[in-house]
Amino acid sequence: MTRQLDKRTSLAEVVGQLKSGMTIGIGGWGPRRKPMALVRAILRSDLKDLTIVGYGGPEMGMLCAAGKVKKLVYGFVSMDFIPLEPFFRRARERGEVAVSELDEGLLNLGLRAAGMRVPFLPTRVGLGTDLLTHNPELRLVRSPYADEETLLAMPAIPLDVALLHVDYADRLGNTQIHGPDPFFDEQMARAAERTFVTAEYVVDSLAEACGDSAKRNYFERSLVSGVVYAPGGAHPTSCAPHYGWDAKHLKDYVAAAGEDDGWQRYANQYLGRDEADYLQRVGGVGHVTQLPIPVL
Repeated sequence: MTRQLDKRTSLAEVVGQLKSGMTIGIGGWGPRRKPMALVRAILRSDLKDLTIVGYGGPEMGMLCAAGKVKKLVYGFVSMDFIPLEPFFRRARERGEVAVSELDEGLLNLGLRAAGMRVPFLPTRVGLGTDLLTHNPELRLVRSPYADEETLLAMPAIPLDVALLHVDYADRLGNTQIHGPDPFFDEQMARAAERTFVTAEYVVDSLAEACGDSAKRNYFERSLVSGVVYAPGGAHPTSCAPHYGWDAKHLKDYVAAAGEDDGWQRYANQYLGRDEADYLQRVGGVGHVTQLPIPVL
């Protein structure tokens, strides 16, 4: 009998496969469904000089504050009710990291191009704007057809690794996202050489446990290299329909950005020695799962 592949792994084993200097895509959207358990594992590691790609939230600010980032590639860096991520803002204003500032559409096209294994995708997005001024690496191309239209060539954004957080996963690497915000995680998975996911629930077989929700599987299991069981793993961001973002915690995080040595205070207070320690410090998984879903 053929033995089926088992992709279940741990946070430590995933981070052990990462290397300094990598380009890492982080899924989710602002303060929604970020793979924060993996981000915290990176914060505890010796990794550095990372290029971080994504629709940014607190993960980008935390990684900047901890000195892990060489470059950020983003469509925005926000926490919704907190418009601009504070530690990102500080790093940006001080010129501590290189940046590629795109709009949401161009970032999407860059990931799509990488997933399609083409060098760029043509678009009208960005024409006539300062995106070209602030991203001198962007190029214009002329259509080879009769229209001869001038278009922007958005270069591919290939990722060494994508880190994603999902609602459900199984040992084979099948995943499901049940919240209202799957957005561009599938593009991250296709753009990456390897994809690791954390999940609120890990079952033996999604086909058996959640077979009637197959439409919520946004990318193939062949793209997934590892699955980590991490209940509450998106905290302090939300993971609807299971829990909302932790506004009180995020406000404390924002306050830390205004303090001398505020990042160190925040890290000492919350980060802990591992994920179990972190969850205990923030009130436990029970507290996380009771956080109300924000109504927008």
